[in-house]
Amino acid sequence: MKNRLLKVLVVLSLVLSANINAQKVVVNREVETEKDGKMLLGVQLREQFLKEPYAKWYNQEYQEYQTDKATLQKLRKKKINSYQMIAVVGTWCEDSHRDLPRLMKILDELKYPNNKLTILAVNRKRESPTGEEGLYNIQKVPTIIVYRYGKEIGRIIENPKSGWIERDLLEIVEKDNKSFKDLFKKDETKN
Repeated sequence: MKNRLLKVLVVLSLVLSANINAQKVVVNREVETEKDGKMLLGVQLREQFLKEPYAKWYNQEYQEYQTDKATLQKLRKKKINSYQMIAVVGTWCEDSHRDLPRLMKILDELKYPNNKLTILAVNRKRESPTGEEGLYNIQKVPTIIVYRYGKEIGRIIENPKSGWIERDLLEIVEKDNKSFKDLFKKDETKN
């Protein structure tokens, strides 16, 4: 009986370890290039931007940016924390140097959950090592994509239209008037 139990446990642990290994994601990949020096590629954690050489531009912009408090209040009322976001950036890109720290300050003030934000760093060809950017049709960086219930609601491409990321985010979520229940309603116009 003990041998059989031991065999079952060994097989079970092998299966579980295979599943865990199959789901590994490389994060915080950094490369060195002749033209741009150090560059981040792929999925990044925000802590990576607090290290040199990124910290110089990240910290300065983060500290200097003054958010629009009235707009942040409206975003809270619109439940911005229920949306997913993907920020596609280039650590070589001046627009990303400006907008990523601003976005992070906005999200911090909103107490936006870290697990709802994905930061994807790309090279000058708008590519990442594993090709995730292909899912998002990235033409320019930074691109901030807003999702709800797995569906893209809107995006901010390169520069916010209003000049303020938070105002553009508000415009995006105000257009989204669907609730989770609406996804399952039968479309009566098709009958």
